Amino acid sequence: MIRATVLVSGDPLSLSRGAEETKLALEAELSFYGLEDEVQVGYTGQVTRTDILPAVIVYPEGTVYGPVTPQDGAFIVEEHLYKGRVAQKLVAPSEVSPESVVALPAVSDVLYGQQRIVLRRVGVIDPYSIEDYIAQDGYFALGRALEKMTPAEVLNTVKSSNLQGRGGAGFPTGLKWSFVATRPESVKYIVCNADESEPGTFKDRHILEGDPHAVLEGMALAGYAVGAHEGWIYIRGEYVMAKDILHRAIQQAEELNLLGDNILGSGFSFHIHLHAGAGAYICGEETALLESMEGKRGVPRIRPPYPTVYGYHGMPTVVNNVETLANVAPILLNGAEWYRGIGTKRSPGTKVYTMLGDVNVTGLIETPMGTTLHEVIEIYGGGMKNGKAFKCAQTGGSSGTIIPADLLDVPMDFASMAERGAGLGSGALLIADEDTDIVDLAYVLVRFFKTESCGKCTPCRVGTRQMLEALQRLKGGYAKKADLARLEEVANYVRSASFCGLGQAAPVPILTGLQYFREEFEAKVGS
Repeated sequence: MIRATVLVSGDPLSLSRGAEETKLALEAELSFYGLEDEVQVGYTGQVTRTDILPAVIVYPEGTVYGPVTPQDGAFIVEEHLYKGRVAQKLVAPSEVSPESVVALPAVSDVLYGQQRIVLRRVGVIDPYSIEDYIAQDGYFALGRALEKMTPAEVLNTVKSSNLQGRGGAGFPTGLKWSFVATRPESVKYIVCNADESEPGTFKDRHILEGDPHAVLEGMALAGYAVGAHEGWIYIRGEYVMAKDILHRAIQQAEELNLLGDNILGSGFSFHIHLHAGAGAYICGEETALLESMEGKRGVPRIRPPYPTVYGYHGMPTVVNNVETLANVAPILLNGAEWYRGIGTKRSPGTKVYTMLGDVNVTGLIETPMGTTLHEVIEIYGGGMKNGKAFKCAQTGGSSGTIIPADLLDVPMDFASMAERGAGLGSGALLIADEDTDIVDLAYVLVRFFKTESCGKCTPCRVGTRQMLEALQRLKGGYAKKADLARLEEVANYVRSASFCGLGQAAPVPILTGLQYFREEFEAKVGS
């Protein structure tokens, strides 16, 4: 009889720090004490905080240990699973080092009391086990929808929840679905955009690695709502582990008739396929993604028509982000009113952020919409590193806005941020302290966009190069006033004239940097 479950964080960062060796040590020690039939060991997704990886979580208590070495793993088995007490320290208190394993009281504490919807199973279940997912209400929403709800009722529930797309634009998900649902074509598609190539962003990878079935169930519900019977996950090619986990999850769901033909005897069929990208940043843009899926060069299409009218192979297509789809099943289970009760009135629900930079604790967090950046830094980030002062933050990944301390207390939701000229974007929060050089930061970002420009349109292809050259002159100390004026002129041109949204966003760091920190740019201008 299984009396306990031990889960080891199995994300790439944990594996690079010895998670596999730790798991083997746990299994060996359990065998030594004759506990291998009582305690099961498996992997889970990243718990959240990078400073405690690799982490070990012991259930049913929910005690989290980290960072854990193979030697620590053996000690956890002896103390916690054999002797029945929390393994507080490996050495005498006077000898404790930062590398020694520390028991963190419970999942709710180590996650700082986050209100988790999307990440509620990440770190709690084995992503390789569909049984673990089902035990945590997995596929209940799909089963209920197929048995008791019409497609229109599913669609209206999502629309009523006011779920906004979490890929960056914040477009109402239910409204997008309704465009496809009302199309007369008999063939329609659901596409999950998992081409997470924005630097500093890794939330979608952790959702897929920690709770893959949440995305599969969301896609099936979307398909039922709009009349689609086939779905595709376009996944970043570098996400090898996530791709393997998804492949296995699809197989498991099909074996249990939770995907495939005639799901649960309902008459509704839905098949999901994987398509790996080849590392092009531009393929995060939905129409370039569709071109790539069709075997063409990944460049944006002219819009309109939009994918909801002319998408994959010319058929109506819903393209949703990973995080967006992971919200669908909880909304169907708990209702639209429940979802609207979280976050803000204009932007309900939660948001998953990747927290990076000059804070004491980095990693993945999920907080209600409307949480301020000040709260994120102090509560979830443990304050600024080394006691230094906050200078700026870039919100939304490399194409996001650079904001100053004056905006620290602005509620982070789509509407409030947009009113102040800022944006949430992909959910990456890069926190920078007083030592940060804004011109250097802008240079690094523009260098990335110059490299990743697909070259289709002149404003982006030429403009990113000209912006980079101007920033090089500023960094080198030989720029003139005309160079700074030209930098701003080109940045505005690229933003207004580029063909796609990614090109239009490329100069945003420069323009917001100039807006709030112009004196730093001017200080680098020669006489």
